[in-house]
Amino acid sequence: MSGQEPAVNQSSRAEITLKSIGDGVVSVDAMGRIEFMNEAASKLTGWGAAEALGRPAAEVICLRCKTTLEPLVNPLEIVLQRNAPMRLPVGTVLLRRDGKQSAIEDSTAPIHDHNGMLSGAVMLFHDVTSSQQLVLQMAHLASHDVLTDLPNRAMLDDRIRQAVAAGERNNGAFAVLYLDLDRFKRINDSLGHAVGDLLLCSVADRLRACVRNSDTVCRQGGDEFLVLLADQQSQHHAAAAAEKILAELGRPHEIGGHALLVSASIGISVFPDDGHDAATLIKNADTAMYRAKAGGRCNAQFYKHDMNLLAVERQQMEADLRHALEQGQFVLYYQVKVELASGRASGAEALLRWEHPQHGTVGPERFLPVAEDVGLIVPLGRWVLKEACAQARRWQNEGVALETMAVNVSAQEFRRPDFADCVREVLRQTGLAPGCLELEISESSLMRDVEASNAMLSSLKDIGVRLAVDDFGTGYSSLSCLTRFPLDALKIDRSFVSAIGAPGDARVIASVALAMGNALGYRIIAQGVEAQVQVDFLKARGCTEGQGFFFGGPLTAAEFSRRMAAKAGAYLR
Repeated sequence: MSGQEPAVNQSSRAEITLKSIGDGVVSVDAMGRIEFMNEAASKLTGWGAAEALGRPAAEVICLRCKTTLEPLVNPLEIVLQRNAPMRLPVGTVLLRRDGKQSAIEDSTAPIHDHNGMLSGAVMLFHDVTSSQQLVLQMAHLASHDVLTDLPNRAMLDDRIRQAVAAGERNNGAFAVLYLDLDRFKRINDSLGHAVGDLLLCSVADRLRACVRNSDTVCRQGGDEFLVLLADQQSQHHAAAAAEKILAELGRPHEIGGHALLVSASIGISVFPDDGHDAATLIKNADTAMYRAKAGGRCNAQFYKHDMNLLAVERQQMEADLRHALEQGQFVLYYQVKVELASGRASGAEALLRWEHPQHGTVGPERFLPVAEDVGLIVPLGRWVLKEACAQARRWQNEGVALETMAVNVSAQEFRRPDFADCVREVLRQTGLAPGCLELEISESSLMRDVEASNAMLSSLKDIGVRLAVDDFGTGYSSLSCLTRFPLDALKIDRSFVSAIGAPGDARVIASVALAMGNALGYRIIAQGVEAQVQVDFLKARGCTEGQGFFFGGPLTAAEFSRRMAAKAGAYLR
């Protein structure tokens, strides 16, 4: 073996490696002429390695600014001039030989010979078009409602802030409309959520058609919408817009073979008379909307400062809530979670209900916002946590096989410094193993203060409980932030799941959400599962667990026990 062979072998091995890697590699000599180009670079540029050999780098690697399409100086030429490494600016596109464009990222560095003299330069680059498109898609999802593709509340708040600033500068006015569909629940319950969702989309389309491009239509949530009417000169203009909306929504909606009739109640607040910030204007429009409902529905009402009826009703609810907590009027219902791969019951979620002595069973959407405002949400949440853990332990003693008990955590509870200590004490008192408790925290709670959230999650993780992000994908968190949190699971929002059964490309959105969760290595829990087609879709894309009316609705503890016995733990065959 000659002394040259090891060096030759090393050189050959290096060349084979460069030809094999997925990134494009191009090297030039000291004059900036192409010396080497691997197969990936050939595919990205459209130039064959043989025909590119000896050509100037700028001829083969043609770069443009993404926004202006102005030519950019080739980084290989710059490196040869400066004898120092560099990167392309963000927003650089590569113009292929066939005229197509690709967004690229690169790293370019000088090459030195054995004597340290500059002998050329090398550029390593790759196509980031897909990842940039994903970023744009995620940015859109973060600011829009998944079901209707309307701007979400975060975007509306920002636009109201802009309108306030413009109004204060120009002594102008604008209006906020709070719109709630009348008796939508009846349609949802009788025809199903799929039809209800299509109706919401139809309403969204008509609202868009009723306003100008400078106005903003937002889905607040459920069957509630908000409209920002920019540059309204008087109440007359806002009233005319509301009447137009009422008339347009009053026409039948042709959905799934049904001619659905739906009306709306609208509350209107006007800047600057009814508020100087988004929260106040929306709250006052909401108050006026309830007056519209009380006035017979299908009408619009302006906010008036003497609207005392709702204030009196709210005060009564506050008093009733305090009494309910003292008298033990709250009860927990439980909804099963199912492992999709095996079909077995894997856990349950505790759901709060209020057994009101006059009004019967009251759902949390009616009383939790009031409880939050009056400072009752923390003691109420601690009652829920203790009762759910105690019930989970009772079921274990009875032989009911469930891995986890899921409990929702409010933002106020989560932000309290003693929350982790409270969880630890509840587990001690009830005897439930920490790994059997899964705490569900909403995206908005986590993102309010990322550093504080991370510290609290770490404290809870030290206890040994499981942690899940509730309603994942509704527009707050970013992938970079989620990876910082010690999480176990992502609970996909029901709007993503309902999109699976929707027409067109709506299921693509659900696929993106599932792919994101799987890429981060979390357990994926889908809520709002209502059909076999959704189960099949979720299983095929690696979703771990499902929860929804397909498997069973919320049940009392006794009903849940009987249901588990009847099902023998198996919910899918």
